[in-house]
Amino acid sequence: MESMSKASREVALFVTCLVDAMRPNVGFAAIKLLQDAGCDVVVPKQQTCCGQPAYNSGDELDSRALAKQLIKTFEIYDNVVVPSGSCAGMIKDHYPKLFSDDPEWHARAVKLAANTFELTSFLVDVLAVETVSAEYDGVVCYHDSCAGLRELNVKAQPRKLLKSVKGVQIQEMKDAEVCCGFGGLFCVKYSDISNNMVSRKLDNIKSSGADTMLAGDLGCLLNIAGKLSRDKSPVKAWHVAEVLAGMTDIPAIGEGEA
Repeated sequence: MESMSKASREVALFVTCLVDAMRPNVGFAAIKLLQDAGCDVVVPKQQTCCGQPAYNSGDELDSRALAKQLIKTFEIYDNVVVPSGSCAGMIKDHYPKLFSDDPEWHARAVKLAANTFELTSFLVDVLAVETVSAEYDGVVCYHDSCAGLRELNVKAQPRKLLKSVKGVQIQEMKDAEVCCGFGGLFCVKYSDISNNMVSRKLDNIKSSGADTMLAGDLGCLLNIAGKLSRDKSPVKAWHVAEVLAGMTDIPAIGEGEA
């Protein structure tokens, strides 16, 4: 991997709840990518949920408590990296708003927000990584998650890195920037609408001719992979970090599920 020429820097990885509980391979892939780029990676044991589910449901009390815990855990690090656009967006965009009425915690939230990055954005925009040493034989399409795209401007970065993966062909699907219907609690509260949205996403994946669907947010991936499985589609779903790190020797997301 072509990486920064500067001395190695310490990076704290915020693993996220979904990665920890549903797809630890994404966390290990993120660590490999960061280490290959010359980083010393630490994974603070005190980390908990960022508070995004509570925040999105209007539970300000619990979301503030969780946010304070995360701030206290990660504010000592100069670089915090997250393999999730939605969780990174929560920290960077919503934490300062959450504490707008509290000068002390607002200042701490702003400082952490400035030091927090989505994984591919950190690799490309901060470390100036241009290539990865991975191989993947497949035609891939990429789904742009809502938070990563609209809150963090993550779009070109994963595609730039994917172009360096040996064997990968990128085939853009129609409406790659349109929501998949997950939206956290949205898919529970409005299940019919959510199913319609992910069905359209599936149609676009099929029409692209891709045999692999990638994204940078596990919530979107679990939603789309679940639909792929129920539809008995041969298309595989991977987190982009898994492909970039060459860590696809385990079943794809949702593979084998009914």
